[in-house]
Amino acid sequence: MEKTIMHIDVNSAYLSWEAAYRLQHGESLDLREIPSVIGGDEASRHGIVLAKSIPAKKYGIQTGETLFSARQKCPGLVVVPVNYPLYMMCHHALINLLKEFSPLVQVYSIDEAFLDYTGMEAVWGDPVEAAHRLKDRIKNELGFTVNVGVSYNKLLAKMASELEKPDKVHTILSREEMVRKLWPLPVRELFMVGRATAPRLYRLNIFTIGQLARADPELLRLHLKSWGPFIRDLANGIENSPVSPDARPPIKGIGNSTTIPFDVDDFEDARKVLLSLCEMVGMRLRQAGFCARLVSVYLRQADLTGQSHQRKFAAATDQTMKIFEYALQLMKEIWPERPLRGMGVRVGELVPNDRLQLSFLDPYNGKKKRLDETLDSLRMRFGPNAVMRSCFVQSGLAPVTGGVIENFQMMSSIL
Repeated sequence: MEKTIMHIDVNSAYLSWEAAYRLQHGESLDLREIPSVIGGDEASRHGIVLAKSIPAKKYGIQTGETLFSARQKCPGLVVVPVNYPLYMMCHHALINLLKEFSPLVQVYSIDEAFLDYTGMEAVWGDPVEAAHRLKDRIKNELGFTVNVGVSYNKLLAKMASELEKPDKVHTILSREEMVRKLWPLPVRELFMVGRATAPRLYRLNIFTIGQLARADPELLRLHLKSWGPFIRDLANGIENSPVSPDARPPIKGIGNSTTIPFDVDDFEDARKVLLSLCEMVGMRLRQAGFCARLVSVYLRQADLTGQSHQRKFAAATDQTMKIFEYALQLMKEIWPERPLRGMGVRVGELVPNDRLQLSFLDPYNGKKKRLDETLDSLRMRFGPNAVMRSCFVQSGLAPVTGGVIENFQMMSSIL
């Protein structure tokens, strides 16, 4: 049976999610309709642009440039800080809706997913009509827009979704349609042809995807080794990987940090900030499907000097309180007894959480694991403050803090 694959890509995800959330909570101004970006703290003027609105794009603002540069291009630019707990909630709601259309959904990044629609025609009907229905439900029920690409493999579904945006459904259902829609495009727009590969292809007089598809494979092998024939296959739409719900992004670590709005010189306050950071790290670790063997803590003083320390767990873990226990020990060891302005927690040496090796030195606690999973579910559905540990009640501190954007959320290069 020929497969039917959909690729769902949220349009300007971080900014769209923030805009939808604000509109749903009474604001009249839509961030998507004014020059606005997500990325950093406007008061400190630090950080980079992580997402931009279409009006901001007209000023030449680019994803990845500094906020200082973006403000020079557009003095009236609205800058909204990163709100990773909100992004996790929106991601979770999106994936739950996708699973209504097929049990086979593979998370590709925080704002992208593949859906295997093969055999679902008996339930939802024609694939293209179902894609439109899915797109419209996301818009009407969740408040943000997506592009949906429909094809017979993951590569072409992803390439289709990258065509005209926003709020569109595009198809590549035959080789003829692939040749017509993709081959005229610049070769740099082909998946897996990056900034390093494109100039090398230009030197071979290969400027379009079609030229790459028809290029001599031996010439490509001579200049690009095995990578040459591989990307030539991609240009011809050859890709056969399955939609795998258990696929995990290739990441090395998950981190979380925060700049504290006031200098922390009290140990109990520092302890609570550390716990709030560990809450986010634990949630992200479980969401990614990993356990960690290593935890590190970073402390930054008011004069911007800092120090860090790390330690290995007796057994890999994804439990929030176990991460916090080790992080707290590290903080006690390195705190310079001076006011803190920033703190960070990071876990590394990740292993899949379905192949966990236990240790006699660190007994497995099933109750705490179920508690973490319940807390994750409630926070994903109702927000990070929906349930909190008692130490945060009337503390004035957020129970879940931070949101460092690492390659866990960013696009994977593996289909």
